[in-house]
Amino acid sequence: MKTVYEFAKTKMGKTVSVLKGDYAAIRAGRANPQVLDKLTVDYYGTPTPINQLASVAATEARVLTVQPWDKSVLKAIEKAIQTSDIGINPQNDGSVIRLTFPPLTEDRRKELAKDVQKMGESSKVAIRSIRRDAIEKLKAMKKNSEITEDDLKDGEKEVQKITDGFIDEIEKVAAAKEKEIMEI
Repeated sequence: MKTVYEFAKTKMGKTVSVLKGDYAAIRAGRANPQVLDKLTVDYYGTPTPINQLASVAATEARVLTVQPWDKSVLKAIEKAIQTSDIGINPQNDGSVIRLTFPPLTEDRRKELAKDVQKMGESSKVAIRSIRRDAIEKLKAMKKNSEITEDDLKDGEKEVQKITDGFIDEIEKVAAAKEKEIMEI
């Protein structure tokens, strides 16, 4: 039964980690280097993430600087940022690219807050799906006479307790991100 619990905890933990990564990529008015994590640049014929080609840092509250280690890739990075859905025009000074994040409008904040809620809800659905899989494994163990009826009931309660903990964590993470978006 412990393997079922560990399976559930591992899968649910990964779901929360993915959600946190997705939230980090949301532009909330502040400059966040993780906004560029999903962008790739064609570097000698290979799509390469920007953070592997350059140093990305938030130098001010609303300014990101991208300083490539190889100056020849500067134009390619600039083009990748321009063609992305970030919605920011890069400023290239020949050695560094600066991205200035404008303050978000009230409508855009509300839109982002809704997106945060949707992402949180889809993560909760994934957590519940993992719970269902874990309970099905417990039922299969009962059917194969590996555990008793009481063990099954205890196992279902334990899986539910694990699920509740991860759902609470998702709600806290979503509330924190929503607050961050609405405060700026």
